[in-house]
Amino acid sequence: MIRLFNLDDLDNIMKIWLDSNLEVHNYIDKNYFISNYEYAKEEMKKSNIFVYEKDRKIYGFIGIADRFIQGIFVSKDSRSKGIGKKLIDYCKEKFDTLTLSVYKKNERAIVFYKRQGFQIQSKSVDSQTKEIEYVMIWKR
Repeated sequence: MIRLFNLDDLDNIMKIWLDSNLEVHNYIDKNYFISNYEYAKEEMKKSNIFVYEKDRKIYGFIGIADRFIQGIFVSKDSRSKGIGKKLIDYCKEKFDTLTLSVYKKNERAIVFYKRQGFQIQSKSVDSQTKEIEYVMIWKR
């Protein structure tokens, strides 16, 4: 089931956020994510987040603001089981256009987003990580 985030979910989603970032973005110094943990935690409290929950356990979540997907994270043992697709589809029902940023080196995510109908719109360099990232867009 997909539902709106509540503050009781915060510790669970932050664990998924940190674990996923450290694993998937292993080309970025891990201290970047560790040092941004508290900032991200505060931002989560203010964000529009939907969680995927089954049997009272959260397996993933998506954050969205102004049709921009701020992040989609699925716990390691739950990836490639359709959770990410369900979260994207949920947002596609609510919006006619979605955009997101993804690091060029995150090839698995790029393939996933392309399968969901997103197309690369532009390329830039993330000022904080110095990594190349793509802006991708989906339109109904």
